Amino acid sequence: MKFPLINLSLLLLLALPVRADVLVAVASNFTAPAQAIAAAFEQQTGQRVRLAFGASGKLTAQIVQGAPFEIFLSADQAKPELLVAQGQAVAASRFTYAMGKLVLWTVQDGVEPYQQLTQNYSARLALADPRLAPYGVAAQQTLSSLNLLESTRRQWVMGENISQTWQFVATGNAPLGLVALSQVMENGQIVRGSGWVVPQALYQPIHQDAVLLKKGAQNPAAQAFLRYLQQPQAQAIMQRFGYGIE
Repeated sequence: MKFPLINLSLLLLLALPVRADVLVAVASNFTAPAQAIAAAFEQQTGQRVRLAFGASGKLTAQIVQGAPFEIFLSADQAKPELLVAQGQAVAASRFTYAMGKLVLWTVQDGVEPYQQLTQNYSARLALADPRLAPYGVAAQQTLSSLNLLESTRRQWVMGENISQTWQFVATGNAPLGLVALSQVMENGQIVRGSGWVVPQALYQPIHQDAVLLKKGAQNPAAQAFLRYLQQPQAQAIMQRFGYGIE
């Protein structure tokens, strides 16, 4: 659902209670931008945003089991759709807040990760577990598109979410990894190591959907935070970290 864009700042400041909290479940790939967006929202409105990060699959399971989240920022569309179908989320509230991008990354400076991967690569390759993390699905699709799915399978080291996958590479447990571009980019630049931004033709588009959960349906702060995600200020933060805006 598209929320009104007119006079949003005034609406937020006047319509909300003096102090209200909102608890947001956030897919791990969106950690850095979510923190920056929450800080900007808090500064503007005085409302506190509490963030919980994890694999989209695990967060979905927690929501189904009764976790007190009020908003879900998923790394895909399927899980918010599932929550709507199960009566856990407000159908009309669902929208794509960001388009995720994948990068083949190494902590080494001045190297070509694509060349390393495609020239008889024999070391560990980190990727997220596709059963839990949509970025893991995109990673496998990329390897399949490059005809490397079977030849690299024995070298995979899987993180239960994209944050753990990044850690495998950052700590040297895997020389290369397929991670979220947002984890290694800021202000349009890869800030550490070397990366090959995977062409989006090699994997299905990563539509990352947000949805208002039933537990947040009566919380004006939750509704306001969803509106804020669609504002230019929030979208500019997302783009700094490499996300696309639909």
